Amino acid sequence: MPLRLGQHRYDEHDLLVMAIVNRTPDSFYDKGETFALQAAIDKAVRAVELGADIVDIGGVKAGPGTEVSTAEEIDRVAPVVEAVRAERDDVVISVDTYRAEVAQEVLRRGCDLINDSWGGADPRMAEVVAAYDAALVCSHVGGHSPRTDPHRVRYADVVANVIATCTRLAEDAVARGVRRDSVLIDPCHDFAKNTRHSLEVTRRLDELVATGWPVLVALSNKDFVGESLDLGRLERVPGTLAATVYSAMRGARVFRAHNVAETRQALDMLAVIEGWREPAATIRALA
Repeated sequence: MPLRLGQHRYDEHDLLVMAIVNRTPDSFYDKGETFALQAAIDKAVRAVELGADIVDIGGVKAGPGTEVSTAEEIDRVAPVVEAVRAERDDVVISVDTYRAEVAQEVLRRGCDLINDSWGGADPRMAEVVAAYDAALVCSHVGGHSPRTDPHRVRYADVVANVIATCTRLAEDAVARGVRRDSVLIDPCHDFAKNTRHSLEVTRRLDELVATGWPVLVALSNKDFVGESLDLGRLERVPGTLAATVYSAMRGARVFRAHNVAETRQALDMLAVIEGWREPAATIRALA
């Protein structure tokens, strides 16, 4: 299925890197490195220079933490959206939020995509996205509330649960006016899942792809990588890249990443091997 994100259109062989820009003081990975406004703007612009197709701006830590009001979230993310939009028109701007009110504010300021990483917790979200002819990510969180970390979650079949939830949310979004070619699904590795659940979702990712909805994966430096390899937070890049390439080979199309240059290179090499793009040069043994 062709993919439309704002004014940008992609075909099935475009592997898109979504750069993570957190305007939070307590993100699990960067620990507030881009909490300052200018730092967040600089990080987003630099990510595009390094090969990101999408920048995903977040103003609230995904997991449990200090309460952030709707007004504060808007104050964190809206100026970054405006600044990046003024600086670059060649990038898709995404905002990671579960609040429709935040979505409305950023969409009117130039955002193209709402990454609703808490699975439709706000029932108004799809209608707001549709009103701005924007794109939407529909995510699986096992029915849990935003910013929770559920304990000992069980599924009869985690992949079947992911597929049922994400396709239901996607069809509901279309029914509420979001364009079908502007909806993605995200299995949400580590969200309401233990490491074995996330690994099962990864190895069976082709089943999600078979639904016809474009698949986004957010694998970057997550705990399932760390627990699989017994590695700390800052040691997981090679494991993340292995999972990224594996997911691309299973048909995923968008890859949310902290390490943009490395992710871009890994995906571009896969694309060259598959014949989806030409080598940058063919000199060896010919010159």
